[in-house]
Amino acid sequence: MTTQTIRLTLAQALIRSLKNQYVGRDGVETQFFAGCFGIFGHGCVAGVGEALLQNPDFRYYQVRNEQGAVHAATAFAKVKNRLQTFACVTSIGPGATNMITGAATATINRLPVLLLPGDIFARRNVAPVLQQIESAHSQDFSVNDCFKPVSKYWDRLNRPDQLLTSLPEALRVLTSPAETGAVTLALPQDVQTEAFDYPVAFFHRRVWQIMRNRADRAALQQAVELIRASQKPMIVAGGGVIYADATDALRQFVDATGIPVGETMAGKGSLRWDHPLNLGAIGATGSLAANRMARDADLVIGIGTRYSDFTTASKTAWQNPGVTFININVTEFDAGKHYGLPVVGDAQVTLEELSEMLAGYAVAPTYRAEAQRLHDAWDAEVQRIYDIRLAPLPSQGELIGALNDVAGPDAIMLNAAGSMPGDLHKLWRATHPKNFHLEYGNSCMGYEIAGGLGAKMAAPARDVFVIVGDGSYLMLSSELVTSVQEGVKLIVVLWDNHGFKSIGSLSRSLGLDGFGTRFIRPQDGMLAGDAAGDAVEPLQIDFAMNARSLGCHVIECATRADYVAALHAAKAADRTTVVVIKNDRLHGVPGYESWWDVAVPEVSELPSVQEVRVQYEKMREMERFFFQGTRSGSDSERLHAAHGSNTARHPARTA
Repeated sequence: MTTQTIRLTLAQALIRSLKNQYVGRDGVETQFFAGCFGIFGHGCVAGVGEALLQNPDFRYYQVRNEQGAVHAATAFAKVKNRLQTFACVTSIGPGATNMITGAATATINRLPVLLLPGDIFARRNVAPVLQQIESAHSQDFSVNDCFKPVSKYWDRLNRPDQLLTSLPEALRVLTSPAETGAVTLALPQDVQTEAFDYPVAFFHRRVWQIMRNRADRAALQQAVELIRASQKPMIVAGGGVIYADATDALRQFVDATGIPVGETMAGKGSLRWDHPLNLGAIGATGSLAANRMARDADLVIGIGTRYSDFTTASKTAWQNPGVTFININVTEFDAGKHYGLPVVGDAQVTLEELSEMLAGYAVAPTYRAEAQRLHDAWDAEVQRIYDIRLAPLPSQGELIGALNDVAGPDAIMLNAAGSMPGDLHKLWRATHPKNFHLEYGNSCMGYEIAGGLGAKMAAPARDVFVIVGDGSYLMLSSELVTSVQEGVKLIVVLWDNHGFKSIGSLSRSLGLDGFGTRFIRPQDGMLAGDAAGDAVEPLQIDFAMNARSLGCHVIECATRADYVAALHAAKAADRTTVVVIKNDRLHGVPGYESWWDVAVPEVSELPSVQEVRVQYEKMREMERFFFQGTRSGSDSERLHAAHGSNTARHPARTA
């Protein structure tokens, strides 16, 4: 039998194949790649560039920074619940290394992006080529090796036929909820243009099924026993709840059982903000409600969370000596954390099965009432902060409140770095699963505007509000040009506090006086700290003029009233609009009975640092290892022994 073939270059075969990759979930099939972001250079223009020119139905989008390209693709995939993404192409050398930060951001956040960096010549005879890093110990070496630690799959295609075995593996990883992240296929610039007789079948439509894997029945039964035996259970809702479309299943589970919920950065929006058992943000940037409940919880049900140090408050959030964890996750690695019971499975079907197995179960009425009381108290605290009217410059909290009110219930709010993520985590009233878009796995300055581009492309019918600080804007604002070029309207809200507000606050808390965090001119060869007050010369940065020069509509604000009017005007505008307002850099949102471990020098000549070190050592004593576990013995017996028989105390809790 003769295999039908077609002769194509590697690059042509790659693009033709990518066009025919689909994913299927719950009976719905979606084309996996929405196109390609990139910047052409000598290392890709004649290869992938030519292939894209021949395939206009696989749209190429010209970006301004390769890191921005990956951020846009990452945000797009996040809004699409990992069911669709972009490829990102670049040349060799600095174009490739520019993508590494974006790759790390995608992988840390478990979001699929395909990276196609150009590479050195595979045939080597003309080496060293332009932008090639040489090595004295190997000729099979390039900057693309730097992608290995930040990629979930990495390969270098040194022959055109290697695409036949490499691309399916890349797609397997990209479409796997358990393994996904950045995938890198390094493409030597000569091999991109080399031809091979590819089997026609390689280009047939391929549907990668996203399975809703069910958890082991014994693990589910053990989870049921733990839940029934607990007195003070709580849920930690992570991003996996949203990616699995499990928000309805979570709400039904919570309504039936009365178990309250704290939300991670990625999981915020798993429940509406006004659900009476939504305690809001949990952890180092958490609400008073969630952190109070966490302190005494005897059982934590983590759903789709990787338990970052912000979520766990550096392992200080849960202080009950008998606390036990149930971890529902598609990834075995995350499911095993905190010595917990690993329930490895899709969040939606796992919650549905647990609901059936727990039929008739509910927490004690007094416990549910306490959770609702804390929810209401926290809502009042949020409103208090929204209602602050600080002068002469507004506070960040009131700017959040005004934006939350004006944006509307269908919008997407997007942010990544600085002091805003913590304040937004506490204060934003999320109305749907995509309303709160925070990249906080990598907390990557520069993600905001590029991410906003990807988010708007993924949800063109929604308003996308990008909150960006002056520091992040200066780091990567160039994709404003792309949004103007493509007619992808963003509303960028630039909060100017003339420095790095988040690290300034952290620096002060560590006894370092905000050193190196203000946008000021040096005095006597030194950057002054906060003790200098206003006796400094600020840098004259005109953000409004800069944004106008990039083609944006710009509205400058002096007061909160100006700001509210500007937000309404931005919603009505027909193109990307940047709203610029100064805010107070020293006024912050309080912490609420939580902590984050940032190491303090053990030895210092500064009395302020010495004082902080004493407090630091006291807080370190609260950090825990969670070895209560569920590895052996009867879990319900252990919980009963630790807390007494809860069914005797609360006979109305179970059916």
